[in-house]
Amino acid sequence: MHISVLLHEAVDALAIKPEGVYVDATFGRGGHSRLILSRLGEQGRLIALDRDPDAVLSGQAIVDKRFCIRHGSFSHMRRILQQLDVAKVDGILLDLGVSSPQLEEISRGFSFRADGPLDMRMDTTKGQTAAEWLATVAEDQLGWVIKEYGEERFARQIARAIIVARTRQPIVTTSQLAEIVATVLRSRQRQREIVRHPATRTFQAIRIYLNQELEELSLVLPQCVELLNPGGRLVVISFHSLEDRMAKLFMRKAASMDELPRGIPLQEKDLLRFSNQTLRVIGRAVRAGEQEVTENVRARSAVMRVAERVTING
Repeated sequence: MHISVLLHEAVDALAIKPEGVYVDATFGRGGHSRLILSRLGEQGRLIALDRDPDAVLSGQAIVDKRFCIRHGSFSHMRRILQQLDVAKVDGILLDLGVSSPQLEEISRGFSFRADGPLDMRMDTTKGQTAAEWLATVAEDQLGWVIKEYGEERFARQIARAIIVARTRQPIVTTSQLAEIVATVLRSRQRQREIVRHPATRTFQAIRIYLNQELEELSLVLPQCVELLNPGGRLVVISFHSLEDRMAKLFMRKAASMDELPRGIPLQEKDLLRFSNQTLRVIGRAVRAGEQEVTENVRARSAVMRVAERVTING
């Protein structure tokens, strides 16, 4: 069962206007979308996106004239909204990472809890599967991916073991890959250091790389600023330190004012005319409470950041 992380916190942070236009850029199974719809008035509008065909199929079950869902990566948000004749919106939600249904569906290959095909594609209609990529990737590149995207200190040893293993037989299932990684790490880590499955970081790294998750995020963040109405909110929920760092730095940079010489008698509203500031950071990073983490273990790594489009006073 899919449980939306930081459900009420995220929708509250959007500061829904009943007649506003909103984008749920990562529909998943629609937990956030349904709550947004419950707060919209008759003239409000919600546009959902997802690159997972299964998520889009789930969204099509929502019969509401205020709602529509489109298949596509959120990096194509500007183009998709143009096709819908939407120029500006009042809020955008990015709930990053994989959804519970993706993890639980064995055929998707995101999890090693059950043996399944090594796929890992968020959009199953295109791109290489993890099995296809592992069959040809060079050892140096594989080690780099595991280190950079998985933050795995034994990345080089894991890459070597994978390359050696594939010469014996193709690596095509989740259990095969998980066992290769586990064998490497069990010989190098003390038992007390293994607080989660040894293959967690490697699976995460390959998934992030194959789906270009960081590249997608880097492309969509500037679009969000461009698409938001003044006073509109951007809400980003991250589950990985690299994603959170990117969102935090982007918001911080967009919220910084260019320094003008001291002594110039300008009020804040006047400073905005001479500044490149486009966002205002709202509050501090929000994490799931103890009860939510107890009910949904995925929530333990969630970090939510919020920013608001700056209103430029004329």
